[in-house]
Amino acid sequence: MAKQQWVREEFRAGDLALSRGGVLKDARLHYHQIGELNAPKDNLILLSTYYGGAAAGNHAWVGEGGANGPQLDPDRYCIVIPSLLGAGESSSPSNSNGAQAGPGFPAISLYDNVRLQKQLVDEVFGGANLALVMGWSMGGMQALQWGSLFPEQVNAVLATCCTARCYPHNHVFLEGVKAALTCDPTFQAGHYRTPPVRGLKAFARVYAGWAYSQAFFRNECWRDMGFTSVEDLLDFWEQDHLGQDANDLLAMLDTWQTGNIADNPVFRGDYPAALAALTMPTRLMPSGTDLYFTVDDASADASQMPGATLEVLASDYGHIAGGAGREHRSHIRILQAAQSLLHSQAPGHSRSRANERSDNSA
Repeated sequence: MAKQQWVREEFRAGDLALSRGGVLKDARLHYHQIGELNAPKDNLILLSTYYGGAAAGNHAWVGEGGANGPQLDPDRYCIVIPSLLGAGESSSPSNSNGAQAGPGFPAISLYDNVRLQKQLVDEVFGGANLALVMGWSMGGMQALQWGSLFPEQVNAVLATCCTARCYPHNHVFLEGVKAALTCDPTFQAGHYRTPPVRGLKAFARVYAGWAYSQAFFRNECWRDMGFTSVEDLLDFWEQDHLGQDANDLLAMLDTWQTGNIADNPVFRGDYPAALAALTMPTRLMPSGTDLYFTVDDASADASQMPGATLEVLASDYGHIAGGAGREHRSHIRILQAAQSLLHSQAPGHSRSRANERSDNSA
């Protein structure tokens, strides 16, 4: 059989009314697809993207297995990766025109992202049932929202290194990296003529200290990633962020800081009710050394989700442990969890809970 190839597409949704007010003009959702939808329309897997991540960042979860673990099989599943609004591929400050370009880009919520992805699934994939919604970090937050908002359409959820809302200490961490970026005089409140290089470098260096754990640096785990020193690692982070747009980073950061599974017209701030809607098999996989999406916070969320189990990743890599292909041992465990969730579903049979929450369609 010929090897499956990724296809890059763009879904044009027209004007999108936003949950925090205003309208996103000519909303565009960039996505990658591999594999084909089957006739029962029950083999669709959605891999939501993370902060600053392009859709290709989730490719490592997909393939033929082998040394990379039990990867998601594109010969069996139709796998779709929708790019986060604001990340530079879907509608973002850096690729919008007119009044919504740059600092004029409207405030986007996680609910807006999930609702746009729902529109993609319904219009392009015929309202398919989702065998699995899976994501890391902000991608995991979106996966949890999918399960909460559309339980009749989602068969299983896997969320790594995330919580259902941005908890207070997480919010403060983000305030720190935001301050590092915006204090660059070149930034000019988002109206920069040239990239705020100093601010982007400062953002990257501050962020790196939070992304990994104390043990990661103490045990020199960066050597396993091919770096020769901590400074080498920090230089890599600088270069990576110099390739990103400052307004994009801030737009996504705002989406993250305001992220809350209950902050939408369906649950209207009722956090326990939003968590209780996750009745399908749900796996939360926090990293034991994550400094901002902590095990305690993830455990508190999972305890209120009827379908949830908590599986802690024992890793020195901190938050990074939950990403696709970032740390081999955690990568394998995440893929094993995905296979467990998928194998628990009867082939060719879509679980339907349409009548359980008919009053909460969104």
